[in-house]
Amino acid sequence: MITSAYIHIPFCQQICHYCDFTKFFYNEKLADDYLDALDREMTEAVGKRKQYMKTIFVGGGTPTALNHAQLERLLQTIAASFDVEQCEEYTFEANPGEFDEKKLSLLKYYGVNRISFGVQVFDDTMLEKLGRLHRVQDVYDNLKLFDKYDFQNVSIDLIYGLPDQTVEGFQATLEEAIRLDLPHYSTYSLQIEPKTVFYQRHQKGKLEKPVEEQEAMMYEMLVNKMEKNGTPQYEISNFAKSGYESKHNLTYWDNNYYFGFGSGAHGYLPGKRTVNLRPLPHYIKQVHEQGNAILHEEPITIREQMEEQMFLGLRKAAGVSKSEFQKRYGYAIQNLYNDELQYLKQKDWIEEAGDYIRITPNGRLFGNNVFQEFLLEDDQL
Repeated sequence: MITSAYIHIPFCQQICHYCDFTKFFYNEKLADDYLDALDREMTEAVGKRKQYMKTIFVGGGTPTALNHAQLERLLQTIAASFDVEQCEEYTFEANPGEFDEKKLSLLKYYGVNRISFGVQVFDDTMLEKLGRLHRVQDVYDNLKLFDKYDFQNVSIDLIYGLPDQTVEGFQATLEEAIRLDLPHYSTYSLQIEPKTVFYQRHQKGKLEKPVEEQEAMMYEMLVNKMEKNGTPQYEISNFAKSGYESKHNLTYWDNNYYFGFGSGAHGYLPGKRTVNLRPLPHYIKQVHEQGNAILHEEPITIREQMEEQMFLGLRKAAGVSKSEFQKRYGYAIQNLYNDELQYLKQKDWIEEAGDYIRITPNGRLFGNNVFQEFLLEDDQL
């Protein structure tokens, strides 16, 4: 059963130097055409009867880059396909400085109950280097608006391992973020991705990240300070107060099904993964001609599903449930991975706690090494 939906809005007022997501400069006419196509895509996939969704996540790009009329139209489109009143977690991504009271009142009226806020760093100089439009004061101004409209479930994004960022610099950002005492924090180590400004600079030798030892120090500091603040780590990159863990992201880490709507969006449906077209003209054209924007579908075998269950589930602090794994796939983890589990336990990278297999703090430092042990050979099934 599919009870989650991701909806991609690819427009931005400015393209950040590190971002490799599907994104385009905001254009009012193009945004109108895109919303037409998005409405058609969702209607064709879901039907005209509203469906229950446990979680809805509207990401980007920057959904709040839309003007007021377009934002309301998007919210109406979502409400036409999904029963937003019964939705447990309805998230909008947003950038500081792009909110006003009218946009917030629209989100509130149409049932949005969670904001994912792209803060990134509490340092105006660093924000400029990242190509961000907002400044630190915009964060505080918007948080006051969130309080005014009673948005209590707010998450902020932080990036560390930035060019020219010191351990002390990240510590200042982290302590500023913790002082806000928010219920959820998502944190990411900067990855220099192809087709970004940072990648071009890196290739020319004009940009360097902190060395691995410094990044490891930043990560260790992050985990320790969040724990002391009462926002413990529940996934490799995410921290939350009890009850505020992201239900939508847990859909991914629990390897459950979800719709993916919009240009470049990925979906996970029974037996297959889907990827949508990225270029906006092609996305819009195909949706109007065929009712979908699928570039390609990839069948997912039972072996691949089990591998992904381990990769994704081990990202969570709780780990992977042995009983749930066997119930879902008909195989016991202990039988499939006996040698691998023994090896990883000897390395102190994996531990068992009752029904759960989970990665250790030491294992998180060698995540890729741990995950590759759970690749299956054909003759293992």
